[in-house]
Amino acid sequence: MNPIFADLPTTVFEVMSQMARETGAINLGQGFPDDPGPLDVRQKAADAVVSGWNQYPPMMGLPELRQAVADHYRHHQGLAVDPQQEVMITSGATEALAGALMALIEPGDEVVLFQPMYDAYLPLVLRAGGVPRFVTLRPPHWRFSEEDLAAVFTDRTRVVLINNPLNPAASIFPAEDLELLGRFCERFGATCISDEVWEHVIFDGRRHLSVLAVESLRNRSVKIGSAGKIFSLTGWKVGFVVASPAIMKVLSKAHQFLTFTTPPNLQSAVAYGLGKGDGYFAGMRQDLQRSRDLFHAGLAQTGFRVLPSAATYFINVDLAPAGIHDDVAFCKALVADHGVAAIPVSAFYAQTPVTSVVRFCFAKKDETLNGALDRLVSVFAKAA
Repeated sequence: MNPIFADLPTTVFEVMSQMARETGAINLGQGFPDDPGPLDVRQKAADAVVSGWNQYPPMMGLPELRQAVADHYRHHQGLAVDPQQEVMITSGATEALAGALMALIEPGDEVVLFQPMYDAYLPLVLRAGGVPRFVTLRPPHWRFSEEDLAAVFTDRTRVVLINNPLNPAASIFPAEDLELLGRFCERFGATCISDEVWEHVIFDGRRHLSVLAVESLRNRSVKIGSAGKIFSLTGWKVGFVVASPAIMKVLSKAHQFLTFTTPPNLQSAVAYGLGKGDGYFAGMRQDLQRSRDLFHAGLAQTGFRVLPSAATYFINVDLAPAGIHDDVAFCKALVADHGVAAIPVSAFYAQTPVTSVVRFCFAKKDETLNGALDRLVSVFAKAA
């Protein structure tokens, strides 16, 4: 058995979810919303599976969806994208990530990773033969410096993998950080894989800045998006990949031998959804921001330090001011003794972790959030 996967322990996400199931706890750990997703988009998928084409669609994706992706990014992000040469549809963002890593690195190539990081990144890099080089980000701003990049970029750096907006930090890298990263990628000839699945789940009037909008990164980047995050349909697993034609030619070969294609009815429905009016996307953000604000206010009343949440479904609490520096023990006690499941952010680090930050998912109904806050009051009050 391959040791990269065979030796992986049970993830903390499964541990917390299992404890939540066994105890009947409110699960604010895993990042999925209570909302079933927009009815009209779901109805399009249902209609397409009954009356549409159910055999193999084109390997690169339905033409209507590739065009919809290009149109969507032009309208919402000001990007000029060629749907014929620069867009590919995958079976979720994780497949897109795996395919990109397989296509872009050879054994021994170095890959720069920013931690905390999504848990799939490191196993995929290792399985592709990459050598990880870590930049450690810390609260409250979760940013990197020129010194950080200089310490990890070498002549063997081939790929940089970045998540923006960043899960679990719920933060956004500003333009100056992306421009700095672009200068390093140019200097060392590296390709940037940018996981931008949270691009629409962004708050307080901010606008998403893609790596493709940064001149130095436009032709050396792979942008990855996800219909699951845009439409709160996490089970659909429909991803979008955008890259320059030279990079896309290689990415498509990896995709061809991974999943080859994605269910055509879901592709049709996503094409329809991406064309929805601005009101849908603004309303989705407003609803999530209201949930964020409700939960933030409730947490702040406990007296604990609530970190900024600029994007994603998540909000973090820093336990350090209360003298708590073991986030794993805290989360286990939280679910076992108080009936709320959360995620220790140290689980998103491969080395030198931050151990005082806990992540909650606020993409839930008001009654779920208020029920969790009722239980959390006594925990935080006692700790304070």
